[in-house]
Amino acid sequence: MYTLITAATSAQAYKLKNSLNSENVILGDYLELPALMLKNANMIKLPNPASDSYAHEMLTLCLDKNISTLYVLTEIEKVNLKPSETLFNEYGIAIVDGP
Repeated sequence: MYTLITAATSAQAYKLKNSLNSENVILGDYLELPALMLKNANMIKLPNPASDSYAHEMLTLCLDKNISTLYVLTEIEKVNLKPSETLFNEYGIAIVDGP
């Protein structure tokens, strides 16, 4: 199982990743990421939280990538995922507000 941390373009995401001290951590961001960063298997492009189907897209991504814990670091992501938290939990995915 993997852990996904959003806001990969922020220092906060890297600090959290280092504090988890695990090899099974994936960083992701909906903002534009350099192609070089996306070549890394532990870096992915996330859906845009402004999308009407954002929660569904994130749930699909988490299931496809075998993610069990989702650290959400931006406010827009938190607001858009909060109503779907029960659904994520039913699939064994914990949504955690970032530090």
